[in-house]
Amino acid sequence: MAKFEKLRGDFSVLLQQCLRNSDVTTFQKKSVEACPNDTDRKSAVDQALRDTLLIVLNDSTSESVNIFETYIKVTINLCRKDLATTSMPVMLLSDIFDAMTLDKCEQLFTYVENNVEIWKEDLFFSACKNNLLRMCNDLLRRLSRSQQTVFCGRILLFLAKFFPFSERSGLNIVSEFNLDNHTEYKTEEIDDDLESMEEEKSENKIQMDYNLYRKFWALQDVFRNPNQCYNKVHWKVFSANTSSVLSAFSSFKLEDQRTCSLTGIYKESTGENTYKETHYFAKYLTNQKLLELQLSDSNFRRYVLLQFLILFQYLNSTVKFKTETHELKSDQIEWVKTTTEQIYVLLVETPPDGKVFTEIVKNILKREEYWNAWKNDGCPAFKRPLHISSENDEPRKLKKLKRQMGDVIRDAQFVGKFNMGNSELTKLWNLCPNNLEACKSKDRDFLPSLEVYFEEAIMQLDPAAMVEDEYKKVNDGNFGWRALRLLARRSPHFFVHGNNPINKLPEYLETMIKKIAKDRPLQSDVKMEADETPPPESNEHEFNEDVLKQESEPVDCENSNAKTGKLNFVTVEMIEQLSEVLKNNWEKLASKLGYAADEIDFFRGKPTQYEQCKTMLDIWVDADEDASVENLAYILEGLDFHEALGLLKP
Repeated sequence: MAKFEKLRGDFSVLLQQCLRNSDVTTFQKKSVEACPNDTDRKSAVDQALRDTLLIVLNDSTSESVNIFETYIKVTINLCRKDLATTSMPVMLLSDIFDAMTLDKCEQLFTYVENNVEIWKEDLFFSACKNNLLRMCNDLLRRLSRSQQTVFCGRILLFLAKFFPFSERSGLNIVSEFNLDNHTEYKTEEIDDDLESMEEEKSENKIQMDYNLYRKFWALQDVFRNPNQCYNKVHWKVFSANTSSVLSAFSSFKLEDQRTCSLTGIYKESTGENTYKETHYFAKYLTNQKLLELQLSDSNFRRYVLLQFLILFQYLNSTVKFKTETHELKSDQIEWVKTTTEQIYVLLVETPPDGKVFTEIVKNILKREEYWNAWKNDGCPAFKRPLHISSENDEPRKLKKLKRQMGDVIRDAQFVGKFNMGNSELTKLWNLCPNNLEACKSKDRDFLPSLEVYFEEAIMQLDPAAMVEDEYKKVNDGNFGWRALRLLARRSPHFFVHGNNPINKLPEYLETMIKKIAKDRPLQSDVKMEADETPPPESNEHEFNEDVLKQESEPVDCENSNAKTGKLNFVTVEMIEQLSEVLKNNWEKLASKLGYAADEIDFFRGKPTQYEQCKTMLDIWVDADEDASVENLAYILEGLDFHEALGLLKP
């Protein structure tokens, strides 16, 4: 222990000299002389690095970031000479970030960004990747997502550059959504006195009201969970809110008051050579009084329009983890297409550089389609193509050039042949000069008769044949599959309804073969047990019972249909009459029909109570599979709406 403490102190002194001189070779020579054992020397050097870091932190000045950069460079060189543990540079960086202010952390992180290739080297990647990820996550927890947005983005971009594309910890493999990202806004209208503000509004301002405010922020719930759009009711609410918001955008055009480049650096109109760097924070403030100012801001408007484009791309994309029900209908697809074109027009009209910004957005969304296809394939790793070699690789032998496919097809057509790109397909395609006539040939009709196909199986059922059960044709799966297809085409016994369940396919086939043999006997030399001896009483009773069932069951089906009857649909005339009667109490009926509070709020958006009730009934008849006169009458009776109930009676 005393020897280790002595080595630790000596190495700490040597490291301080190394930091002043940046001479790692001298440190290597003296450290090896002091401790020949590699394991003990690494442990002592690691501890000396920590001790030296404490000294550097205590002596740090306003320009100490450069000192820390030099310190990390020396540590990296020590690792490359196998004098220190390979994870030490990142571990020391984590300690430095923990002891510095956020302003100095942002300065030092520039060194981490610029040396991403060092961290990706084979020597450091495996040992440092988890520590680097932990260091970046600790920094993100200290930062404010609304105030230090740029620094947060730099950290995330660094992680994207550092980790490979196929790193599964950074991929949303199963396409999950952040459902906890709720956007809270006022659910009740503000009753403040806004008359003075309304008088000062110019004619080109957006006329704000609570209805537009509610529709605008209700869209955020759909953006965080796009799968709601596959529900009919939610789709109607979303499409109506979208139309209202886009109409508000179209009615109020923004003016380009200053020239701007897409890098975020603006040129003021007063000075020719004065540039001002501004940053934008995607932080939503949902106060109703701020919405007018937000909609007048070009960047805020772009945020919202981009959300629409991302949502529409997801709805139209083929995602591996979507269910079968997550598919838009033809009218919904047409609406998405029309709305997308409208959004692109609004983006072009939004200053500054609307056309350039729109083209960039289109290119990004186009590339996103390739990434989506890559994730659908299971995120395969990116590998260097075989024909591309690095600088250190030996030169590869050039492969013999193949003939172009166009030349091969042209030569084949010249001699009256077809080339399908595959040897077997080419062989099959050229068997007959006229493929259509070959398909019409009578030789391709492979449907045999019942007697021919079941001949061997009938013979095996004869006890005199002495065929064991395991070798019978009825136990062959291929024979059974073809037998069922043939029975469905040519046997009257196949579609006979019965209550006896089929336990095993061989038993069912054996019963069917006996019936076929009894109805259509084969050659006279074929002797069946059923022909020589009378069947047992149980079999005769079973057969007679089946015949009785066949005769009686159609009657039972007709009686059951007569008892049940078909449900009557709610007509347009009924909806209009009911809307007039129930216009004062339609909200009670909506709750009974299962509509949620936000859906009822959507219905309240209609101008009159009659239209509110009519819209609710129209959507219920269109979306609910159980929508019928009988079910509606049952609900109205439970609510004691006798006047409305009388409209449904014939």
